[in-house]
Amino acid sequence: MTGLALLAYGTSLFRGLELGSVDVRFSIRGEREPPPDLVVVQIDDITFSELHQRWPFPRSLHARVMRTLKREGAKVTAFDVQFSEPSPGQEGIEQDNVFMDTAHAVGNVVFSTTGVNKQNKPNFLGGDRGIRYARTRVGNGNFDDDPGGVIRRLQYKVDEIKSFAVVAVERTGRKVAPFSGDKTLIDFPGPAGTVRSASYSDVLQGQFPKDLFRDKIVVVGVTAPSQQDLHPVSFGDDLMPGPEIQADAMATILEGLPLEKVSSSLNLALIVVLGLLAPLASLRLNLLWTLVVAISAAVVYLVATQVAFNQGRVLSFVYPFGALVASSVGSLAAHYLLAAFERERVRDVFSRFVPETVVDQVLARTDSDLRLGGVSLVGTIMFTDLRGFTTFSESLPADRVIEAVNVYLSEMTDAILAHGGTLVSYEGDGIMAVFGAPIEQEDHADRAVATSREMLLERLPSFNAWLREHELSEGFKMGIGLNTGPFMSGNVGSERRLEYTVIGDSTNTASRLQGMTKGQEYLCYMADSTREALTAEVDDLVFVDEFEVRGRQEKVKIWSIEAASDAAFEARRAAAAAPS
Repeated sequence: MTGLALLAYGTSLFRGLELGSVDVRFSIRGEREPPPDLVVVQIDDITFSELHQRWPFPRSLHARVMRTLKREGAKVTAFDVQFSEPSPGQEGIEQDNVFMDTAHAVGNVVFSTTGVNKQNKPNFLGGDRGIRYARTRVGNGNFDDDPGGVIRRLQYKVDEIKSFAVVAVERTGRKVAPFSGDKTLIDFPGPAGTVRSASYSDVLQGQFPKDLFRDKIVVVGVTAPSQQDLHPVSFGDDLMPGPEIQADAMATILEGLPLEKVSSSLNLALIVVLGLLAPLASLRLNLLWTLVVAISAAVVYLVATQVAFNQGRVLSFVYPFGALVASSVGSLAAHYLLAAFERERVRDVFSRFVPETVVDQVLARTDSDLRLGGVSLVGTIMFTDLRGFTTFSESLPADRVIEAVNVYLSEMTDAILAHGGTLVSYEGDGIMAVFGAPIEQEDHADRAVATSREMLLERLPSFNAWLREHELSEGFKMGIGLNTGPFMSGNVGSERRLEYTVIGDSTNTASRLQGMTKGQEYLCYMADSTREALTAEVDDLVFVDEFEVRGRQEKVKIWSIEAASDAAFEARRAAAAAPS
């Protein structure tokens, strides 16, 4: 796993996820104070509404903004607006002249471009000659989008031209050295709207706070959504206007590039250490403590990456953390796999002696000497029997009889297991099951009644339909006996053969109740003890009668459900046999 993590890191396989983790770190760090040296003049919806101008604006308006900002003490005016083509017509020429003369006069303007001309120079009005005349500088305003179109990083140069943010900072007289790797993370202080701003129309009208622009880099650009200069960034879910991204990039440079990526060697070391932690721990510790070590390391690294980020150090997160998670999962999986192999080996041994349904209980309650004990429980016993199947089987080949029995037992067993019952044994086409053992269940009686209902309403009709489909029979009835009470639950037999069973008077009574359903009005008999043990009301519960039950001194009150009546069974069989 560690080797794969190192390979993934070397090939930047999860570059998008790694960069996305930076976004999470920004959100955890939270908002900071707006950059003190930046203001954005927004050409926003208010500007378009108040000026009643279509875009692009006459360049004379931009000239007025330049003069106003110069008068207000702006250190640099950075236009994040494209001025690559002359304005059309004679009036356009006059507008351009005023624009260029104003830029020359104020002497502190920087312009943005998004490309180069045929001479591989910044694409600006008048080319090099215009740049020299206007006493201005031009920077490339493009950003290198990360996966998903997210802007996270600032480049020193784009198409061999210094970036707009670098040029704007250098215009203040500050020297900007090339970035390590030519790119650096933009230190966003907050989501869109964090940088101080004023509306373009307010600047034209002189409606802004005193000293708002003094000694500031002022970025002028379009923020109105209609101009579609909005982009996803590292901080926040809202799109950020291009001019504010430029302002945050400039602030990042002014702050000395505060977000510094750690060296690759440190990241590689972290991948190795975290990747080997869980496997090495598993050699000395048990499963629980290995898990504790892995989780603790994960928490520590989560906190460490965030603390480091808050201090300006950007650790790789995805690859070291992924190595830790993958190696931990691998160690735990290996542990479980070995444990599973061992458990299956022991299970194979015990499966020679006990039914599959109780192997886990046997494993939990036996020691190395196979000492098996019983336990006293209270639950509900179920006996079922298929009426007339013995006579039917005498007229068919043995393979068809076994096939039919298997279909029937599969249906009934599924019903028992679906309701949490335990299959104790098969006796031909008869079934013995128990609810509330070996695992105690408070609602064992409810489960037994629900199983009986499913057997009579769904499973038996399905079996009878199979018989008719294979032209074997028109179907059978079945009898069900339920009784609730105490019994002994455990494994009986010899060391060579053990079976799970339940023993007690409650078991005998359930068996006899099942036998008493033969030829009676109801297919299911439940003792009064079962009715009393129900935790939920049964709407179609019906009282049958009091009967003497062999082995019992007192008569037993017998109950059933309407769905178990012989009349209801015949109605269902007739409906199933009717042509559709």
